[in-house]
Amino acid sequence: MEWQLIPTGRVWVDPGGAMGLVPRPLWIDHQPVDPQQRTPMDLNSLLVRSEGKNILIDTGMGYKLDQKAQGLWGLEWPEGTLLENLARHGLAPEHIDIVIDTHLHSDHCGGNTFLEGDQVQPTFPRAEYFVQRMEFADAFHPDARTRGTYLPENFVPLWQSGQLTLLHGDTDFTPHVRTVVTRGHTRGHQSVIIQPEDGPPVFFLSDLASYALHFARTSWVTAYDVEPLETIRTKTRWQQWAYESEAVLVFQHDCYTRKGRLVKDEKGQYSVERLESGSISLLFGH
Repeated sequence: MEWQLIPTGRVWVDPGGAMGLVPRPLWIDHQPVDPQQRTPMDLNSLLVRSEGKNILIDTGMGYKLDQKAQGLWGLEWPEGTLLENLARHGLAPEHIDIVIDTHLHSDHCGGNTFLEGDQVQPTFPRAEYFVQRMEFADAFHPDARTRGTYLPENFVPLWQSGQLTLLHGDTDFTPHVRTVVTRGHTRGHQSVIIQPEDGPPVFFLSDLASYALHFARTSWVTAYDVEPLETIRTKTRWQQWAYESEAVLVFQHDCYTRKGRLVKDEKGQYSVERLESGSISLLFGH
């Protein structure tokens, strides 16, 4: 069993979305902004090879956006695209067996499909795609707030082709890989736990905590969370588990702390100890 973080791009967003109601002086030293007052969000996937299966968790923004939409997102690929980075690990699209969507927001599942002429096709033709049933229901029937991120072209073609399987709660995929429902960001949001033969578990949080700061401080939630109070409750539960198990935390959107471990000081305050720096730390002098 082995796993690798797979860069799929980066977007630049208004901090009001990423940091929510947290006052700017509390986060600005940790999450700097560019000259346009935007803060970066990586769009990393996770590749896991377990029990002979190539498992891909989330697929980034993909390549279907037009130039205007790319500009609004500030979308760029400083470390290469999803398919380029999979190729560096010797994998073509047809080598992927399982795709796990943590949820169906467009920055997490846009790479599920691609445009071939004017037709939307599955990016991974042999893969079975998995998402929570509640997440699919909310995406299929979006409301005024979620309509702009639940884009049918990212998941409906998979449903129509029979490649999409709906889950009912926590699910084991192999003896080493399982998903756990982590409600809050969306009602059907799920995170992924990898358990190596030896060593601590690996926790791919997805949007349970977009940045390391979000996991250290349970009250810090993004403006994107549809159930922010539920996010706080869920984080409180998983904080304790992560600390007690000494889990390796993998932050999907954090450009500065991609991997970390939860530690506690003498006052009982949690923080995230960085295990691997992000890709743009030198740009901002951190």
